Amino acid sequence: MTRGERVIAFIERYCLVPEGKLVGKPVKLVPFQKRFILEVYDNPAGTTEGILSIARKNGKSALIACIMLAHIAGPEARLNSQIVSGARSRDQAALVFNLAAKMIALSPDLSKLVRIVPSGKRLIGLALNVEYRALAADGSTAHGLSPVLAIFDEMGQVRGPQDDFIEAIETAQGAYDDALKIIISTQAPTDADMLSIRIDDARRSKDPKIVCHVYEGPAGCDVLDAEAHAAANPALGLFRSQVELSAAAEKAKRMPSFENGFRNLYLNQRVNRFSPFLAPAIWGATSGEIDEEAFATGMVFGGLDLAETTDLCAFVLIARGKDGRWHVKAWFWKPANTLTDHAKRDRAPYDLWADKGFIEAVPGVAVDYEYIARRIGEICDGMTVVKIGYDRFRFKTLEAQMQKLSITLPFEPMGQGYVSMAPAMDVTEIAFLNDHVRHGANPVLTMCAANAVVIKDPAGNRKLDKAKSTGRIDGMVGLVMAMGVSSAPEGEQPYVGSFFVDLDAEDDPE
Repeated sequence: MTRGERVIAFIERYCLVPEGKLVGKPVKLVPFQKRFILEVYDNPAGTTEGILSIARKNGKSALIACIMLAHIAGPEARLNSQIVSGARSRDQAALVFNLAAKMIALSPDLSKLVRIVPSGKRLIGLALNVEYRALAADGSTAHGLSPVLAIFDEMGQVRGPQDDFIEAIETAQGAYDDALKIIISTQAPTDADMLSIRIDDARRSKDPKIVCHVYEGPAGCDVLDAEAHAAANPALGLFRSQVELSAAAEKAKRMPSFENGFRNLYLNQRVNRFSPFLAPAIWGATSGEIDEEAFATGMVFGGLDLAETTDLCAFVLIARGKDGRWHVKAWFWKPANTLTDHAKRDRAPYDLWADKGFIEAVPGVAVDYEYIARRIGEICDGMTVVKIGYDRFRFKTLEAQMQKLSITLPFEPMGQGYVSMAPAMDVTEIAFLNDHVRHGANPVLTMCAANAVVIKDPAGNRKLDKAKSTGRIDGMVGLVMAMGVSSAPEGEQPYVGSFFVDLDAEDDPE
């Protein structure tokens, strides 16, 4: 028997179904599970990383438990070795541990070979002193361990390209030349997330030491497509309920707000489960040409989001054109020295956009607020600026630079909480839905709009949420603030912007 065949034989002989209608019966691995195990363990190049991505309810956690037991008390056990499984939460970590513990308790053979330590979510393989621990990202880390096997459950929940918890586990495997990582998860929402980056790297590099199996519905498929259901759910009709999946598909077809969640969890597609504030179709329909004259002759409103000095800063102006619509112009600043690295981090072509003038690259590793103050003054020079809403975050620093340069503009603080942002969100949404906006398809602003996720408080007030967003949303925050201050009561005295730098301002009696 090959190494993979021994693992399969151990699982099907000693592991019993831990719960459900088949509880207590021997586990029977289905073809896609056997294929994954064989390719991981019988790889002539020696597998360092195995990735299995499938839709929910296809036995991910149970398969993890079975593979772990093969390393604790089966053919893969090593003397005095350590094994870990990592999950995003204590509950998820406990799920894998509980499934393995139930399998042990149901099997007279495994009960003699494995000791269960419930208090620490540990399993001890008695024959070779193998120790297993279930770790959670919101609990203790993997520092101090040296696992020969690390299994990651639901890496798709990691947002962005880096995670300290996973990094700690992976670096802890440095004591072994043949350490193995296994990732079993539903896909992440976007290309910029950790699991997506690893899957794309495996496909692109064709590294023989990485085994990557992804079961997903075709892009753009109908949610009721039976072939797409089968493609993403290899256990469908076996232990994956066809009835429940069909009911969820009908609900997604009937209620568009559930479609993104269905595509991500049931079709294993890279779709953000949190719907964007403005649907892509609406954003695309309002991408017409900007009326430059509106900014030269009309009243102008703005929004400023400074973000962090090492990241994207956004300044957005709006003005009504002769067509009665709001026309939108946006400026973005980013440190020149971080463009390339952050382009890789965020999976966004910042460097290309900078070359084309959509982002102004500020020299250095941090945005110089004096530079931004000067540019805002230049941009507003000659415009009839009524109000510019701003986030109080870091504004004091910019304000000091504006005073230094003798730049005066009608800035108005705007809270970023539910109460302050809810009216602005409503005004923005109504304007877009009624086709009263033209934004010129600025690619950086378009990225921000695609990433902008909305959350609600118990009273139904809405705001944009940077925590749930999977990329930069600064431009959209600026646009919402501009729309918000534009809806202020009538009677405001506009400020006709003028820009000048008076180096002798302190001595000027004026």
